[in-house]
Amino acid sequence: MDGHTLKVNMNEYLPLRDVVFNTLRQAILRGELEPGERLMEIQLAERLGVSRTPIREAIRKLELEGLVLMIPRKGAEVAKISEKSLRDVLELRRCLEELAIELACQRMTEEEINGLEKAQEAFREAVSSKDVMLMAETDEKYHEIIYEGTNNSRLVQIINNLREQMYRYRLEYIKDADKRQILLIEHENILKAVRGRHVAEAKAAMREHIDNQEITVSRNIKEKEESN
Repeated sequence: MDGHTLKVNMNEYLPLRDVVFNTLRQAILRGELEPGERLMEIQLAERLGVSRTPIREAIRKLELEGLVLMIPRKGAEVAKISEKSLRDVLELRRCLEELAIELACQRMTEEEINGLEKAQEAFREAVSSKDVMLMAETDEKYHEIIYEGTNNSRLVQIINNLREQMYRYRLEYIKDADKRQILLIEHENILKAVRGRHVAEAKAAMREHIDNQEITVSRNIKEKEESN
């Protein structure tokens, strides 16, 4: 943890506890706080220049998101990315995304499809920039437009409840530079199927998109375990 300088990005519109939460969350997602690393309240409070209370609240929220584990008699640590947690999240995501793309294919307006095309262009530009966080954000935005296109608020709510846990694996997938062009092609295939209102093609393209993510991230997890 000492190798990185954590910095609080103050936001006048957010309470301090939310600013601290966002700071720690980004540090975990970026790998500045590494899997298995202990989260010591006093040290974090000193480094961020805040009291222990917002640190404690942030750690509790991060535990709910699956980014932090509470270990008995040891305290909090950054959750490792395991094959089991990956499989659990992606099994759910695969079902939800297939349902979402089926409904979106039938219900998206022309305006929403045009919005999906613009989101794909933004993702393409992010890939060209090689900015991993920007790629993850634009990839997430692409999928959000599909969710909204279902016109099913309950489904959107359920997906949003999984959003943070999905984001970590999305980021892990995008970190693999060899897969970025494949991601672009997968997005194009989904977009083409939606524009043509081809439900079966759209579902198959989405399933392939999630399957490739699982295969790649699972392989990366195994490689990290073997190297440790």
